[in-house]
Amino acid sequence: MAQKNKASLGIIFLTIFIDLMGFGILIPILPTFASKDLGISDFGIGAIVAIYSLMQFVFNPMFGRLSDRIGRRPVILFTQLLTATSYIIFAFSNSFALLFFSRMLGGLGGSNIGVAQAYIADITSKEDRAKGMGMIGAAFGLGFVFGPGIGAVLAKYGYHVAGFGSAFFTVAAFIFTFFKLPESLKTKQSGDENKIKIFDLKFAREVMSNQSINFLIIVLFLIIFSMANIYGTFALLGFKYYHFSDQQIGILFVITGLVGASIQAGFIRTLSKKLSDKTLVLTGVFFMIIGLGLLPYGGDFTGVAIVISMLAVGSGILQPMIPSMISKYTDERNQGAVLGFSQSISAFARVLGPLWGGFAYEALGYQYPFLTGAMFTFVTFIAAFFYLKPVKLETVHNV
Repeated sequence: MAQKNKASLGIIFLTIFIDLMGFGILIPILPTFASKDLGISDFGIGAIVAIYSLMQFVFNPMFGRLSDRIGRRPVILFTQLLTATSYIIFAFSNSFALLFFSRMLGGLGGSNIGVAQAYIADITSKEDRAKGMGMIGAAFGLGFVFGPGIGAVLAKYGYHVAGFGSAFFTVAAFIFTFFKLPESLKTKQSGDENKIKIFDLKFAREVMSNQSINFLIIVLFLIIFSMANIYGTFALLGFKYYHFSDQQIGILFVITGLVGASIQAGFIRTLSKKLSDKTLVLTGVFFMIIGLGLLPYGGDFTGVAIVISMLAVGSGILQPMIPSMISKYTDERNQGAVLGFSQSISAFARVLGPLWGGFAYEALGYQYPFLTGAMFTFVTFIAAFFYLKPVKLETVHNV
């Protein structure tokens, strides 16, 4: 990898890390703020959480395609401004409507993951693609490690202080991007056939008509859905079943972030050179099956820490590998659009996953969000074993 591209990879890593640290500050305190200070119902809190991912589902493909036309850098800068504005609105929120709007705007600003992945695809070779995508995953993981800790400290001085703290980090990421991040797109698209639409069904059909990409996106959906099952239910499992303290639950989330980030930042590069894409995907899914299936049976804090570390290893392998494989099958002119579409499907999985997880926990029992997640990943493992094809180094140019 050229020295210039290595520098750009480091800059996009820092940009996403700073940005996600701002996001991580709000995630643990948002439900408490909504319930305790604003008196919002559990259903209302669920709607506030879901609207963020729903906005990403709708707008990820649009921003991806826009970045194919005008470049990655301006789209990243614009979405960072949207995100910073959403945090400032959060700081002044005193009603359901204002808090809901702040998360809508935050979801709109957060619809740039496909653009960031396209940036990585622009500056990496196919051989180094998994490593590059792993950098994004590592930035996510570390952002979620440091963000909640900072949020807990800031929230002691008031929830509005946490909102301003999130805005500060996002503005810092904007300034860093503005001065340090070069444009990665060499050839920009133009023409009426590439008009920007909020959700382009015709393009979605074109993407899904490619059997290899179609299968990978379905795999990505099932993996994200299975993980999203536990977003709201793992804390409940820890608190109600294992009787863990808030501090112990926080430590488990930190362990998850650190294990996932270490896999994505370092080990994935070595693994991707020694093992095929298909073998890595199967390995990641296998670890997820074990992790999800054993979470309700960890026994004590140490056992649960070991099990959730296995889950983090699986997701740490899969989250960079699947986008990397999708990218390799995609024409260079459509990297933003296709990766944006795949992230849109991921966001939809993050909408449905918590809904199913909450229903399964309440209606079926505390084990079932985790057991059904393991079942879905097991189905994914069987399908990948028989149908997933190793990616050839030639790009498939029909998408």
